Amino acid sequence: MDHLHEAPPVIRDYLVYLETIMGRSPRTVSEYYLDLRTFFRYILQKRGLISPALDFDQITLEQVDLALVRSVTRSEILDFLVFAARQRPKHHKSPETTYGNEVRTRARKVSALRGFYKYYCDKLQLVDDNPTKSLDMPKAKQELPKYLTLRESLDLLEAIDGPNRERDYCIITLFLNCGMRVSELVGINLQDISDDRLRLLGKGNKERMIYLNQACINAIEAYLPHRITPKAGHKNALFISRFGKRIDVQTVKALVNKYLKKAGLGQKHCSVHKLRHTAATLMYQNGVDVRTLKEVLGHENLDTTMIYTHVIDQNLKDAADANPLANL
Repeated sequence: MDHLHEAPPVIRDYLVYLETIMGRSPRTVSEYYLDLRTFFRYILQKRGLISPALDFDQITLEQVDLALVRSVTRSEILDFLVFAARQRPKHHKSPETTYGNEVRTRARKVSALRGFYKYYCDKLQLVDDNPTKSLDMPKAKQELPKYLTLRESLDLLEAIDGPNRERDYCIITLFLNCGMRVSELVGINLQDISDDRLRLLGKGNKERMIYLNQACINAIEAYLPHRITPKAGHKNALFISRFGKRIDVQTVKALVNKYLKKAGLGQKHCSVHKLRHTAATLMYQNGVDVRTLKEVLGHENLDTTMIYTHVIDQNLKDAADANPLANL
């Protein structure tokens, strides 16, 4: 893990536990570390334990030890969430960013702190009082997922061209038909494909098996003869970049956005994740029951999948409102 060398022991131990015992992905562990780093930087600054002239992002965590972890109060955590909601940049690497973490980002910070204190309070019993106990998760406004219609999905596929046409067509076909996450797609290995079945590695390193329809099988077979010769260490990857390496998440996002714009769908604020919503919506609209859909998508809870039933309810309402007699 990249952050192990800079994390103090009290945080490093938790990060190691997350990845080696709990099976969290390196990306998840990295995000939790950044959230914990931000929190303890705030605590050090709020308590005046560092120089006032020091920029927030330059604060180091050498002073963060078990004694400091034990001393954190619930009020300080609530103050931190206010700080995150008002003063933290939305886009850290952009000089033109606006400020104030969105609800989803603050919820992840709460989750990171909950897990951290649960580890030290319940697992190791090194901290007596858990300041995150009964701490509510910030509530986000529930929005219906954006998705493409069947006609728009076909327009997207027809827009694919260029030197990597077969690869890109296969990628978008898998998204639209299987509803996989982008992290799952880039992680596909050649040996994960067995006839009409595909093994995916989802969140929390949980494996699931999905079935490939004929469109997916055809797209894979059409792509493989054009697959770029991979470099050493990348020979198992299904999708290879022009550099001979396993394709990464940012490259996939960029190519999807390129074809969305080319198909005239950029104005719908669609993205690679919206293709997952599209697959789920189209499956549900065409008779797939919600419990089966839950397994296909790899959702932990059925409640997460239920949002697609609301999409259809909204469509039915829109259809009723569109009747020219609706306002008589």
